[in-house]
This record gives sequence, C-alpha cells and structure tokens, in this order.
Amino acid sequence: WQKVLYERQPFPDNYVDQRFLEELRKNVHARRYRYRAVVFQSGAVVQQLCSVCVFVVTWWYMDAGMLSPQGLFGAALVSSLLGYVLFDAVDSGAGRRESGRTRWADLKSTLVFAAFTYGFSPVLKTLTESISTDTIYAMSALMLLGHLIFFDYGANAAIVSSTLSLNMAIFASVCLASRLPRSLHAFVMVTFAMQIFALWPMLQKKLKAQTPRCYVGVTVLFALAALAGLATVSSVGAVLFASLLLAISCLCPYCLIRLQQLKDNIHGPWDEAEIKEDLSRFLM
Repeated sequence: WQKVLYERQPFPDNYVDQRFLEELRKNVHARRYRYRAVVFQSGAVVQQLCSVCVFVVTWWYMDAGMLSPQGLFGAALVSSLLGYVLFDAVDSGAGRRESGRTRWADLKSTLVFAAFTYGFSPVLKTLTESISTDTIYAMSALMLLGHLIFFDYGANAAIVSSTLSLNMAIFASVCLASRLPRSLHAFVMVTFAMQIFALWPMLQKKLKAQTPRCYVGVTVLFALAALAGLATVSSVGAVLFASLLLAISCLCPYCLIRLQQLKDNIHGPWDEAEIKEDLSRFLM
C-alpha cells in the first residue's frame, strides 16, 4: 500500500496501514507559560481595575462633599506634571525624539482641552437632567465595564479597541459628572477621567517596557492606594475588591499553567496541507 491516490490499489480510498500513527505529533505549536511571566502580564488588568476603582471612589467623595474640586484639580495637576517628567525620563527622551513632538505642542493640546472642557462644563452639568439618576448609574456601570472589556491589555485580539474603550470611559465620566453639584465639579471630574483613563495607561505601558521592576512596584502601590480609598467607603467592598485582584494576579495565572499541562493538540498526516513557499511570483 502507498499513500497516493493517483495509482490503482486493491484498497479503499480511506484505507490506512499501521504506520499511520507514526507521524502523530502533539502540541507542536503549543505555547508554554511561566507563572511569574503570567503574573507580570496580569498587572495590566490589575491597573485598569484599580483605575476604575479610584475614579469611582473619587466621584463618590466629590458627590458627598468630602472632596473639593479645587483640591482634586490641584492634586491631579501635580501628579500629571510628575508623570510627564517621568514619561520622558524613563527612556531619556528617546520616544519624544522619534515622534518629533515638542513640549510646546503638548502644552497647546493641554490648554485647548482644558479650555473647551471648562467652557462646555455647564452643558455637561445639565446634559442629562431629563434622565433619572438610576439610569445614569446603570449606564455608567455598563460603560465602565465596556471600558475594561475593550481595553488594550497587550493581546492581539479582534475585541481590542483602545478608542472605543477610552470613549466609553469618558462617556461614563460625563454621566457621573452631570450628577455633581456644580459645573466646576463636572469640569474637574471629566479632566480627572482623561488623566486616569488616557494618560496614566500610557505611562504604565512605557514603564512596563523600559523598567519592569519599577512597573511592578508602581502597580502594587497603586493597588494598595485603590484598596485604601475603597476601604474608607465600604470595608466589605474593599475585601471583595482585594479578593478580585488576588484572583486575577495569582489564582488565574496558576489555573492557566495547570490547564496548559492538559493541552493535547494532535497533528499528523490528516492535517490540511500548508503551502510555505512564497507564491507571490505567480501573481505578477
């Protein structure tokens, strides 16, 4: 018997002999993960969960009158300046030189955004007056959930959309800001949302690429700060949120490693043929 179809043989077309399974191969393209590497990569998910937590806790403090808009704006301004300096210091300005963007351009963009947001803050404050508060809270929760789902965590997947994720987070911030007492509160809240949902992930991504140890330290400190802020609002919520972070950063990677050992993809002569030769010359 020969494994060909162009010659007549006294066997049916689907006949195979005992050598058929000799070419069996398992997990040829399987990717092996290491626990520490998976835990390190889960830091991006932890960061975004903490960002959402910090944003919601900050909004709660402003809505309860325990945090003034001037205080939040001052703290956000100082942290933004520190982050801006750190963003250039991480790679000694190499990224800025490659992009060709100047600090004057950054300053103009910041001033334009702040001016437009402040000018339209009365509109933002009254934008959802005809919508019930329960509906606003439900929409905000759904938008923040969508932000977490579509955020770019570094995976090459069709569901990833940084633009959609950012727009959903800003929409949620506008909805929540419309329930604050004054227009100034709405302006500061939207500005803070832009900082924590747009600028903060950019800094984290650069820290992750350039200084992994610093990235891990910042992630741990940020998670502790988010837990401390949530604990002042709800101790039960802080315990549940801490359990969620531990599950994502420790338990889920462990489960992935364990399940990876059970992976059993088989390959053999029954696979479809793959043409690896460059056939572009036939398209000329």
